[in-house]
Amino acid sequence: MLLVDQLTKLAVRAVGDALHVTVIPGVIDFLFVRNIGAAFSMGEGHGIAFAVLALAVIVAIAVYLIRAPQLAHLEVVGMAMVAGGAIGNAIDRLAFGFVTDFIATTFIDFPVFNVADIGITLGVVLALFGYMFLSPAAREVDATAELNARDEARAKRKAKQRGERARKIRERNER
Repeated sequence: MLLVDQLTKLAVRAVGDALHVTVIPGVIDFLFVRNIGAAFSMGEGHGIAFAVLALAVIVAIAVYLIRAPQLAHLEVVGMAMVAGGAIGNAIDRLAFGFVTDFIATTFIDFPVFNVADIGITLGVVLALFGYMFLSPAAREVDATAELNARDEARAKRKAKQRGERARKIRERNER
Protein backbone atom coordinates (compact mmCIF):
# COMPACT_ATOMS: atom_id res chain seq x y z
CA MET A 1 0.00 0.00 0.00
CA LEU A 2 2.75 2.43 1.01
CA LEU A 3 4.77 1.67 -2.12
CA VAL A 4 1.77 2.11 -4.44
CA ASP A 5 0.89 5.36 -2.64
CA GLN A 6 4.37 6.81 -2.98
CA LEU A 7 4.78 5.73 -6.61
CA THR A 8 1.44 7.22 -7.66
CA LYS A 9 2.23 10.48 -5.86
CA LEU A 10 5.69 10.60 -7.47
CA ALA A 11 4.10 10.21 -10.92
CA VAL A 12 1.48 12.87 -10.18
CA ARG A 13 4.09 15.37 -8.94
CA ALA A 14 6.24 14.64 -12.02
CA VAL A 15 3.38 15.66 -14.32
CA GLY A 16 2.49 18.54 -12.00
CA ASP A 17 -0.27 21.07 -12.48
CA ALA A 18 -0.79 19.93 -16.07
CA LEU A 19 -2.38 16.73 -14.78
CA HIS A 20 -6.06 16.48 -15.56
CA VAL A 21 -7.02 13.11 -16.95
CA THR A 22 -10.51 11.70 -17.18
CA VAL A 23 -10.14 8.09 -16.06
CA ILE A 24 -13.81 7.08 -16.15
CA PRO A 25 -16.01 9.79 -17.72
CA GLY A 26 -18.49 11.19 -15.23
CA VAL A 27 -16.96 9.16 -12.39
CA ILE A 28 -13.23 9.69 -11.73
CA ASP A 29 -10.62 12.18 -12.90
CA PHE A 30 -6.95 12.47 -11.95
CA LEU A 31 -6.17 16.02 -10.93
CA PHE A 32 -3.07 17.24 -9.02
CA VAL A 33 -4.00 19.00 -5.76
CA ARG A 34 -1.59 20.17 -3.07
CA ASN A 35 -3.44 19.41 0.16
CA ILE A 36 -2.09 21.51 3.03
CA GLY A 37 -4.88 20.35 5.35
CA ALA A 38 -5.74 17.03 6.93
CA ALA A 39 -7.91 14.26 5.56
CA PHE A 40 -9.96 15.43 2.60
CA SER A 41 -8.45 18.97 2.78
CA MET A 42 -9.84 19.83 6.23
CA GLY A 43 -7.80 21.86 8.74
CA GLU A 44 -5.51 23.74 6.39
CA GLY A 45 -2.36 25.31 7.81
CA HIS A 46 -1.57 22.72 10.48
CA GLY A 47 0.68 20.43 8.42
CA ILE A 48 3.33 19.73 11.06
CA ALA A 49 0.68 19.05 13.70
CA PHE A 50 -0.95 16.53 11.35
CA ALA A 51 2.41 14.86 10.68
CA VAL A 52 2.98 14.54 14.44
CA LEU A 53 -0.56 13.19 14.85
CA ALA A 54 0.11 10.63 12.10
CA LEU A 55 3.26 9.48 13.89
CA ALA A 56 1.29 9.19 17.15
CA VAL A 57 -1.32 7.06 15.37
CA ILE A 58 1.43 4.81 14.00
CA VAL A 59 2.92 4.37 17.48
CA ALA A 60 -0.53 3.65 18.95
CA ILE A 61 -1.19 1.03 16.26
CA ALA A 62 2.20 -0.61 16.90
CA VAL A 63 1.56 -0.72 20.65
CA TYR A 64 -1.92 -2.16 20.08
CA LEU A 65 -0.63 -4.84 17.72
CA ILE A 66 2.15 -5.81 20.14
CA ARG A 67 0.06 -5.80 23.32
CA ALA A 68 -3.28 -7.17 22.12
CA PRO A 69 -3.58 -10.77 23.31
CA GLN A 70 -5.41 -12.12 20.27
CA LEU A 71 -6.15 -10.52 16.93
CA ALA A 72 -8.07 -11.54 13.84
CA HIS A 73 -5.98 -11.50 10.66
CA LEU A 74 -8.36 -8.92 9.20
CA GLU A 75 -7.70 -6.66 12.18
CA VAL A 76 -3.96 -6.81 11.53
CA VAL A 77 -4.42 -6.14 7.80
CA GLY A 78 -6.70 -3.18 8.55
CA MET A 79 -4.30 -1.70 11.09
CA ALA A 80 -1.39 -2.14 8.66
CA MET A 81 -3.37 -0.29 5.98
CA VAL A 82 -4.10 2.58 8.38
CA ALA A 83 -0.44 2.75 9.40
CA GLY A 84 0.72 2.60 5.77
CA GLY A 85 -1.64 5.39 4.77
CA ALA A 86 -0.60 7.53 7.74
CA ILE A 87 3.08 7.00 6.88
CA GLY A 88 2.46 7.82 3.21
CA ASN A 89 0.76 11.11 3.98
CA ALA A 90 3.29 11.96 6.73
CA ILE A 91 6.13 11.48 4.23
CA ASP A 92 4.48 13.99 1.89
CA ARG A 93 3.86 16.49 4.67
CA LEU A 94 7.40 16.36 5.99
CA ALA A 95 9.10 16.27 2.57
CA PHE A 96 6.95 18.75 0.65
CA GLY A 97 4.79 20.63 3.16
CA PHE A 98 1.63 19.24 1.55
CA VAL A 99 -0.01 15.93 0.71
CA THR A 100 -0.30 15.01 -2.95
CA ASP A 101 -3.96 14.30 -3.75
CA PHE A 102 -5.14 13.37 -7.22
CA ILE A 103 -8.24 11.16 -7.28
CA ALA A 104 -11.26 13.37 -7.99
CA THR A 105 -14.78 11.99 -8.03
CA THR A 106 -16.92 13.75 -10.60
CA PHE A 107 -20.24 12.05 -9.89
CA ILE A 108 -20.42 13.49 -6.35
CA ASP A 109 -18.99 16.57 -4.69
CA PHE A 110 -16.19 15.02 -2.64
CA PRO A 111 -12.68 16.24 -1.77
CA VAL A 112 -9.78 15.04 -3.90
CA PHE A 113 -7.90 12.16 -2.23
CA ASN A 114 -5.06 9.68 -2.77
CA VAL A 115 -4.13 6.01 -2.35
CA ALA A 116 -3.09 6.57 1.30
CA ASP A 117 -6.53 8.00 2.08
CA ILE A 118 -8.14 4.91 0.56
CA GLY A 119 -5.86 2.72 2.68
CA ILE A 120 -6.72 4.60 5.86
CA THR A 121 -10.47 4.51 5.23
CA LEU A 122 -10.61 0.90 4.10
CA GLY A 123 -8.17 -0.10 6.86
CA VAL A 124 -10.39 1.35 9.58
CA VAL A 125 -13.40 -0.51 8.17
CA LEU A 126 -11.49 -3.81 7.95
CA ALA A 127 -9.98 -3.45 11.43
CA LEU A 128 -13.35 -2.68 13.00
CA PHE A 129 -15.04 -5.53 11.14
CA GLY A 130 -12.24 -7.90 12.13
CA TYR A 131 -12.43 -6.85 15.76
CA MET A 132 -16.22 -6.91 16.03
CA PHE A 133 -16.92 -10.13 14.15
CA LEU A 134 -13.75 -12.21 13.87
CA SER A 135 -11.50 -11.37 16.81
CA PRO A 136 -10.93 -14.07 19.43
CA ALA A 137 -10.53 -11.25 21.97
CA ALA A 138 -14.02 -9.89 21.20
CA ARG A 139 -15.48 -13.37 21.64
CA GLU A 140 -13.68 -13.63 25.00
CA VAL A 141 -15.27 -10.35 26.10
CA ASP A 142 -18.69 -11.79 25.20
CA ALA A 143 -17.87 -15.00 27.07
CA THR A 144 -16.73 -13.01 30.10
CA ALA A 145 -20.01 -11.09 30.12
CA GLU A 146 -21.93 -14.38 29.97
CA LEU A 147 -19.85 -15.83 32.82
CA ASN A 148 -20.37 -12.71 34.92
CA ALA A 149 -24.14 -12.86 34.36
CA ARG A 150 -24.19 -16.56 35.28
CA ASP A 151 -22.15 -15.90 38.46
CA GLU A 152 -24.46 -13.05 39.43
CA ALA A 153 -27.54 -15.25 38.95
CA ARG A 154 -25.92 -18.01 41.03
CA ALA A 155 -25.12 -15.52 43.82
CA LYS A 156 -28.75 -14.30 43.82
CA ARG A 157 -30.04 -17.89 44.05
CA LYS A 158 -27.71 -18.64 46.98
CA ALA A 159 -28.75 -15.44 48.77
CA LYS A 160 -32.39 -16.39 48.29
CA GLN A 161 -31.72 -19.89 49.63
CA ARG A 162 -29.93 -18.45 52.69
CA GLY A 163 -32.86 -16.12 53.29
CA GLU A 164 -35.31 -19.02 53.10
CA ARG A 165 -33.21 -21.09 55.54
CA ALA A 166 -33.02 -18.17 57.96
CA ARG A 167 -36.80 -17.71 57.73
CA LYS A 168 -37.41 -21.41 58.47
CA ILE A 169 -35.06 -21.28 61.46
CA ARG A 170 -36.87 -18.21 62.83
CA GLU A 171 -40.24 -19.91 62.38
CA ARG A 172 -38.99 -23.01 64.21
CA ASN A 173 -37.57 -20.93 67.05
CA GLU A 174 -40.83 -18.99 67.40
CA ARG A 175 -42.83 -22.19 67.99
